Amino acid sequence: MTGNGKKRPQGDGSTGGNLSKSAGKTSRREQMRAEMLRQQEQQRRKERLKLGAWIAIVVVIVAAIGTGVGLSISKNGGSNGGTSSQTASASVTKAITSVSPSVVDAVGNGGGVSLAKPDPVSGAPALTADGKPRVLYVGAEYCPFCAAQRWAMVAALSRFGTFSNLGQTSSSSTDEYPNTATLSFHGATYTSKYLSFTGVEQTDRDQQPLDKISAADNKILNTYDTTKYVGSNGGIPFIDYGGKFLSSGASYDPGTLQGLTHAQIAKDLSNPNSDVTKSIVGSANMITATLCKLTGQQPAAVCNAAGVKAAAS
Repeated sequence: MTGNGKKRPQGDGSTGGNLSKSAGKTSRREQMRAEMLRQQEQQRRKERLKLGAWIAIVVVIVAAIGTGVGLSISKNGGSNGGTSSQTASASVTKAITSVSPSVVDAVGNGGGVSLAKPDPVSGAPALTADGKPRVLYVGAEYCPFCAAQRWAMVAALSRFGTFSNLGQTSSSSTDEYPNTATLSFHGATYTSKYLSFTGVEQTDRDQQPLDKISAADNKILNTYDTTKYVGSNGGIPFIDYGGKFLSSGASYDPGTLQGLTHAQIAKDLSNPNSDVTKSIVGSANMITATLCKLTGQQPAAVCNAAGVKAAAS
């Protein structure tokens, strides 16, 4: 483990030119990881400023009520004329929740590029619900790293259960990787015999309040989304896998999705040679391998898939 809690990239034992190539890839991953952490810290500061602004608004409202002054507060829409996510289209939902097993196996680990891998955590309380391991996701619709990671999260979790009412939106138009097409867990439900899932979208794409995180989950976030455990001073998306594994950030470069529509991303998922598919499905395979450790390698057809095993190694 490195000082930031992340596993060091492992070589394949090759020498000469292969070693130089591996070192180059490692260096690139480290650069991308450092840049992602920097951008996440900027986003965290924005969240704190936004929270301060809303506290000020509440104070004004309370004062106005006390003095009998009536105020009307409206939520401004974004540059695209609104912030509300829509229900994901049937075609997009089908593409991301039912990636072909042949594509899963062909992609494997997606080439081994991973910025935020689920790392084991010791001493954390088990995270469960209804007698099943619980996965906690905390993100926000404006966040481009969340935008990238949701595709992989939905693809992986759909191998263990079923989503209903997934949203379809895009990241902020004024942040890094603007308008990244994505899904949303706001208002969605998840049913599985193997896992429980909690998806929290704290704000919409204009950073207006959306889902309220529970006190218990907020304690988990504040305790484990820290340098000691995830190698960054707080960032989103934060994911706790049953209290056994943690990750913070996206597992691939959000720039991979830049300029693509939801439909284009969905269409790409049938092509194992696409960079989009390698990123999303490769990350989903890695997440699936982690989830299989929580479920006792069940369902067997999912956990024994060649692509999942390749991503676990």
